[in-house]
Amino acid sequence: MIAAVADAHGSHGLAFYALLAAVPFASASAIVAFGEFLDRDEEAVSGVQALLWGFVVVLLVLSCAARSPATQTHTLPPLGASALVACLGVFALKACVFAVPLLRRLALVRPAKP
Repeated sequence: MIAAVADAHGSHGLAFYALLAAVPFASASAIVAFGEFLDRDEEAVSGVQALLWGFVVVLLVLSCAARSPATQTHTLPPLGASALVACLGVFALKACVFAVPLLRRLALVRPAKP
C-alpha cells in the first residue's frame, strides 16, 4: 500500500524500496501458509492462501525488477505499475478467500431460544 501511495505522489524510489522490503515478509508468509496447508488435509482454503502468497512474491519481485535502479529511467515503468496493481488485486482476493469461511460460520450461528 505504501508503494502505491508513493507512486501516486511521484516518489518511485520510495516505492521501489518499500516493495523491496516487502519481499522477505511475503516470502516468509508464503512458507508459513504452505506449512499450514501441509498440516491441514481437509481445508482447501489454506492451499489457496499459500498459492496466492506465492503469486504475491512473484509479483513483488517482478515489480522490483522492473523498477530496478539499474534501469536509470527515473519514471514508473508500465510493468512495475501493472505488477503492483496485480499484487494489490491478489491481496483483495486473499481477503475474500479469508472472509468466506467466516461468513459461512456466521450464517450458521443462530440465537439461543430463551
